Parts: sequence; C-alpha cells; structure tokens
Amino acid sequence: MASTYLTKTFSSGNQQLWTWSGWIKRSKLGTFQALFGNQLDGGTIGYIAIGSDDKLDLNNKVSTTGAEGNSTRVFRDTSAWYHLVIVFKGAEASQSNRFEIYVNGEQDTYVARGSLSAGNGYINSSMVHGVGALGNSNSKYDGSMAHVHFIDGTAYDASTFGETDATTGIWKPKTAPSVTYGTNGFFLKFENSGAMGTDSSGNANNFTVNGNLTQTVDTPSNVFCTWNAIAAPYSAPTLSEGNTKVTNNSANWQGAIGTFGVSQGKWYWEARFDTTTFTYNHGVIDESVNFSAINPMNATGYTGWYNTDGGEMKKDATDTTANYGVFSTNDIIGIALNMDDKQISIYKNGTLHVSNFSLSTTSNLVFPCTVYYSGGVCSYNFGNGYFGTTPVSSAENPDDGIGIFEYAVPTGYKALCTKSINAQEYD
Repeated sequence: MASTYLTKTFSSGNQQLWTWSGWIKRSKLGTFQALFGNQLDGGTIGYIAIGSDDKLDLNNKVSTTGAEGNSTRVFRDTSAWYHLVIVFKGAEASQSNRFEIYVNGEQDTYVARGSLSAGNGYINSSMVHGVGALGNSNSKYDGSMAHVHFIDGTAYDASTFGETDATTGIWKPKTAPSVTYGTNGFFLKFENSGAMGTDSSGNANNFTVNGNLTQTVDTPSNVFCTWNAIAAPYSAPTLSEGNTKVTNNSANWQGAIGTFGVSQGKWYWEARFDTTTFTYNHGVIDESVNFSAINPMNATGYTGWYNTDGGEMKKDATDTTANYGVFSTNDIIGIALNMDDKQISIYKNGTLHVSNFSLSTTSNLVFPCTVYYSGGVCSYNFGNGYFGTTPVSSAENPDDGIGIFEYAVPTGYKALCTKSINAQEYD
C-alpha cells in the first residue's frame, strides 16, 4: 500500500469482542505501520500494527480499559505472506488473556504491557477506521494484503480462515469461511480492481479507497519474486512499490538481490528504465558471493551481467569486448535466465539483444541482481504485470500461463514465482 489506504466510519459495534483475520506481505521494515485501526488521542486508540521492532503491536483501549501488548516473534521475511488472526476479548479479567494471536495457523505468544481494566477497546466504535492506516492516513502500511476479515461480536480461531494443504503441508486461505460477520463485519477480497474497497461479507460495509491502490497477482497461493529488503550487495538502495522499484540514492554503487534463487529451469523477468543518465547493470549473482561485504562490480560470481550504459556483457566482474548498445528512458530490458544450459539472454523492447551468453556458475543457486551508480531508477516486473504502479500494456504470458509481462516470453521460460518453481522441482 505505502501511500494508499482504505477508510470507513463505523456505527457503534461490540467493543469487547471481535476477530480480525488477514494475510500480509511486508515491503518496508523497521517502521511503525498500521494494518487496521483508529485513534482519538494517545489514551483512546485501537490498532493492529507492525511496530518499528518488526513485532506485532496491539493496542485497543478507551482511557483505562482494554488491552495493549505485542508478539514475541518478529516479522522480517519480505518474500513471504503471513496469515494473522487477532481476537480481542475485553471482558477477560487478566489483560494477558484479552488478546489472542494466531500466525500461519498456530497460536503465538502475546505479552501484555501496562495496567488496564477489563472493558471496552476503541476498535469497533463509531469512528473512522482504516485498513492499511491508523484511521485517516496516519502510520500507513507498506506492503500487500489479501483476504481481510473483521468479525463484530464473535471470537474465531485461525482454523476458521485457513487450513493446511494436504499435498504441500503449507498453510493456505479458506476462500469462503463460515462466519457470522455481525453489524460492522466485512470481508475485503480486493478482487475488483476498480472498487478495491468492496465488502464481500454481504453487509455492504464498503470502504473508501484513498490513493492509488494497485491490485497484485502476488497472493498467498502464488508468491512472486521481488527485491530483498534485508539482503543487498555492498550498499542498499531505496526499494518501493512492493519492492519492485529500485532507486539509487547516493553517488556510489548500490544494488539489490532477488528473493528467489534457482539452480535449474528457465526464467524470465523485465525492467523498465525510469532514468538513463546513470549506469545500470542487470543479471544474476551466485549464492557464494558475500553480498554485503563486496562491491559487486569487483566481485567474481556475477555469472552473467549486462551493462546498459556501456553496452557490454560481464562475467566474474570482467567486461567483454563486444558492444551491444545502450538503453534509453522507458526502454524495457528482458532477462532470460537458462539454468539448464547455464546461459543468459538479453532482450531490448521485445527483440533479442544478446543471445545465450555463457554463465560461470556450476550447480549453485543464482539470484536476480541489479546494481546502479549515482541516482539510477528502475521499475521491475517479475510477472506481477506492473512496472511500479503502471500496468503492462500487452499482457503476455509464459507457456504455463502464470505471470503477466510486457513482451512475449521466450518459449519454455517461466516467471519466478512459487507455482512455477514448484512445478519445475516436482513435475
């Protein structure tokens, strides 16, 4: 969401008993970000949030009644979806029992803080509530959400909203849980790109969209590669738009590493050049390289690398002599990684630019990687169908039908996503 959020003014509901369930995929770490809530002042406030310590932060009080506390675990995996279920039971005598937390189907530890009496919290009062923000625009959430439920007046555990897949053993959503939503209850599927605040509970508790809320095909059932917020070579750039946009913010080399690595199969992704007055390098990096300690431009382990400013390919930090030509603003580079034959090909605006450049890797995992110098900006499409907030215009699909790209995907190549990777590994 980052700069977008949903709002709705509730009628007065049950302020002592409710359940919230939602799937989240984080982008930015280390800042306070509200998933759901509202605020009157510092003493009367209600929210479900991720704190600056990356722990779940819960606060729901009216003056001296309610509860507040946090989880013990941290949520720092920006490549994964988390399923959260939060239950508030304000009438419980002990504050330690007033919140229940479930993460991916299992009850988690809740640690209460402060001293509050049993009674009402502020969530479900007759105030503006935000999804992805604390009421009206404060503390906005930076990441993705899916299948957000709010239940007014009933406590449900995680098994109501999710289940373990019999084949993979992975926790997955129940798309149509059997619940009684109550007066203020809602179910946000985010399935209508033109009306992302639509309530599917039957209550017509629709939310107002504030900002440009982008629909994504990255879901709990199929996760796409992005740039990794906690692993970067040498120096970290600014990541935005769900960690698909990279901005160099210094006069030095900065780089980003993809969240998925592969050792076999054929994979494709795209990048759009938002500026071209600076040097860009696009390719893959071997898992053996110490990402954080080495300037990647001087490291061996760059198994295939295209310099879009100088027009040469690189292998193990050494330039080739061939000059393949440069890229301009809004040009789109396609990267086709063939790990079966240990080769990489480069496309320029859908036309083959560099064919089957040999990699130096053996059997190691390699990861998408990009490095910029002094101010470069690029937006990436790993199959999600967007460059930043701009949708692709042609909607080309790989052979397996999974992923959306600007240009035709080479035959046999797939998007870097969990469904395609699993098919590669287990078919």
